[in-house]
Formats: sequence, structure tokens, C-alpha cells
Amino acid sequence: MSGPSTLLARLRVRRQSPGGQRSGRPAEQPTPGGEFNRRLLAPMVLGSVLNPINSSMIAVALVPVGTAFGAPPAETAWLVTALYLATAVGQPVIGRLVDDYGPRRLYLAGTALVGLAGLLGALAPSLGLLVVARVLLGLGTSAAYPAAIHLTRSEAERTGQSSPTGVLTALAVAGQTVAVVGPTLGGLLIGLGGWRTVFAVNVPLSLTCLALGLSRLPAAPPRRNREDRLDHAGIALFAVLLLTLMLFVMKPGTALWYLPVLTVLAAVGFAVRETRTSDPFIDLRALARNRPLIATYLRQVLGNTGTYAFLYGYTQWLEEGRGLGAASAGLVLLPLSLAGLAVSVVTGRSAAVRGKLLVGSVFQMVASAALLLLGSTSAVAVLIVVGLLAGVPQGLIGLGNQTALYHQADPAAIASAAGLLRTFMYLGAMAASAANAVFFPHGATTVGLHHLALFMLGGATLLFLAVLPDRSLGRMGAAVVKAR
Repeated sequence: MSGPSTLLARLRVRRQSPGGQRSGRPAEQPTPGGEFNRRLLAPMVLGSVLNPINSSMIAVALVPVGTAFGAPPAETAWLVTALYLATAVGQPVIGRLVDDYGPRRLYLAGTALVGLAGLLGALAPSLGLLVVARVLLGLGTSAAYPAAIHLTRSEAERTGQSSPTGVLTALAVAGQTVAVVGPTLGGLLIGLGGWRTVFAVNVPLSLTCLALGLSRLPAAPPRRNREDRLDHAGIALFAVLLLTLMLFVMKPGTALWYLPVLTVLAAVGFAVRETRTSDPFIDLRALARNRPLIATYLRQVLGNTGTYAFLYGYTQWLEEGRGLGAASAGLVLLPLSLAGLAVSVVTGRSAAVRGKLLVGSVFQMVASAALLLLGSTSAVAVLIVVGLLAGVPQGLIGLGNQTALYHQADPAAIASAAGLLRTFMYLGAMAASAANAVFFPHGATTVGLHHLALFMLGGATLLFLAVLPDRSLGRMGAAVVKAR
């Protein structure tokens, strides 16, 4: 005779997602015509901007930190690298935990860690502890974005909305806005209280996120059973794979030959582990069957390689090759960021995912080609126009990829999929940094800029070719319009 637990187990229903994948969550009846819970927006948006604000504020703190500790630029650069590496590894790992244990727990734990890291940075007596603080910041800020995407999916299923484009746009625009104002905010904070305030500001931000999270985020039972075990071996191999790959990409050279060897070994070990374990960290078999999602990750790398190569390379050339001061270069670049924001806001609610990616890749090609026309005597007006051209893909490609992933990923693993999207973004940023090092070996010359432009043009062309034949993106947009 069956016991109560067996009977309950038989009565459980595993809901099918629109793509036919099992989510592993109890079936819930959607409320057609319901509205997104707007109380969730504040913690979602504020938590999601913790990472970009810490990524951008540090730019203006590197010099005063180096002066305070007598450290050269090669050492203070680790303040940037440490956060990138920690975030690239942390996003998919914490995203998986969000999928298993619910967004509220991880959101609160992550934002609490941000506050502790900010306090450590504000009191750190050495550069080494500052780097540790930046690693903790990278890990702490990795929770909110996957949690936000998870909550967006949950709310969409509850309300019966197939595509909450307004919420996805708000997340994208908030991140872009903070990236624009981050250096300015950092400069103001340093002017008020020194470079330590760039770390200390995370304490009130963390407390605000904790208050909002505790009062507004819904509690949810974990999906992972007690007898299930987290794939620690898979996570460790994935971390080694990413760290060795990114460290080599940032500074390629024959002296670091062992890094790509370790990357290959870790990749092989990771593949073997994930295809043989019953509960993998990343289900490689399912991912291999989801070719549209793989294509989105590829587009994320290509698009962000071009975006960051332009941002890093063009900025450096404006100061060294064109001879502008730092303040003037910042003003020349401001229209680029404003254009990206404007494009995101205007097109955010549009369901034309394929159109966004196609137009974005075309503008990225045009902006890259425009760099070939620049020289040391180019007029400031021309420099601004080139920046405006580059701002259009900045506002389209990231938003298009985010929307595509939202529809392509298994709903049961939406947070870990979103974390991986951020990881591929950082891989693009690292590839761009390496390209700048290759083409500007002795400073940002005009010849080096033109070589970088050709590299970017090739990447943008590959991005266009990766979007053009993908008809599933067009069908995705049509389905969203029909659902409305």
C-alpha cells in the first residue's frame, strides 16, 4: 500500500515549457491579463546595476589607489581584472543556485556580500586586500541579474505574458545608464572623501538592496531535493577553464604557454564530467540540442568584442593619437553612450529581435569602417559622429541577445543561462582588451587604430552572418506579436 509521500509524489505535475522542456516546477495556472508585480522592479533594477557601477567607478580610482600604495599601473590593473574574472565565473554558478534554491535567498546573500566587500575595501591597508575586496564584489554582484531574469520569467508565467519586454528593457537601460554615469559618480565620490568612498558606497547600496529584497521578493521553496548534490566537481572544472582562458586572452604570450594547455585539459575534464553525471552543473547534452541558444552566446561574444574594442581603443586613441585631454575625450564619447541609451529606450518594446541584431551588426560594421577614415587632424565633429554610429549597436545588440535568451532558454534553468550570457559578454571584453594590446603595442597610434578597425570590421561581419540565416529569431518576434 502506498504511503502518503508516495501518493504525493505521484500527484506531482511537471509543467512543460513552451519549447517542450520540463521546468521541474509545480504547475501554476497563469492569470491571463495580469500585471507584472511592480514592487519587484526596484530590487531587481537596483541589484542588477551593482555590477556595472562597480565596473565603471573603479576607472577613476586607479591612479589615486596607485599613489596611495606606491603601486604601478600593472598592479592596480588587477582591481579591474579581479572583478571581471570573479563575475565571469560567478554569474553562471550563482545563476544555477538561483534556479535550484530560488532568487530571494541568492539575492540577499549576494547583496550582503557586496556590503561586506565594500567595507573591506574602505578599510583595506594594502593593495592585496583591495584586490580581494574586488573579487568579493564580483561574486556578490553576480547574484542580482540572474535573480532578476528568473523573477521576470516567473512573473511572465504567472500573468500569462509571453514577453515582458518592458521589464527586460528596464534592466538593459539601467545597466547602460549606470555604465555612463559610473566614472562621473566615482569622481564625485573621490572628490568628497577620497578613493575609499568608491568602495564604501557599496555599504548603503547593499543595505538598500537588503531592505528591498526582504520586504518585496517572494519566498519560494527550493527545487533541489535534500538528497540531490550540487555538482562541485563540474563547477570547479568550469572555473579553471574560464580563469585560465581569460588570463591567457588578457595577456597572450609564449611565456604563458601552460595556460591554454590547462584550458584544454579543464575543458575535456568538464565535458566528460557533465555528460556522465546525473545532475550536471551545465547540461551539455541539452545545450547541444538547443542550437539557437548556442548561437546567441556566439553573438554575445562577437558583439561585445566589437563594443569593447571600440570603447577601449577609440578612447585611448582620442587621447594619444588625436591629442585630446581626458576631459575632452570624455565629452566626445558622451554622445556614444547617450545614443545607446536612446536606441534601447525607443526599440525596447519592439519584438523584432532579428531586426535589432541585424541593424546593430550593420551599424557596428559602419562604425568600424569609419575608424579607417580618421587621422590625427580629424575634426571634433567627425569624432562625435563616429561615436554616435557606434552607440547604435551598443543599444541594440545587448538587448537583442538578452531577449533572445529569454525565449530560448529552458525556463527551469533561466537564471544559469542568463549568467552564462554575462560570462560570454566578459569573454568579449577580454578579447577586446587583448586586441588593443596587440594593435597598440607602443601606444595608440593612428596606424594601430586602423588595424584595430579592420579586426572589428571582421568581427562585425561575422556577427551579421551569424544573425542573417537564423530564421528562428524572426519567428520569435512574430510569436510575441501574436501573443499580444
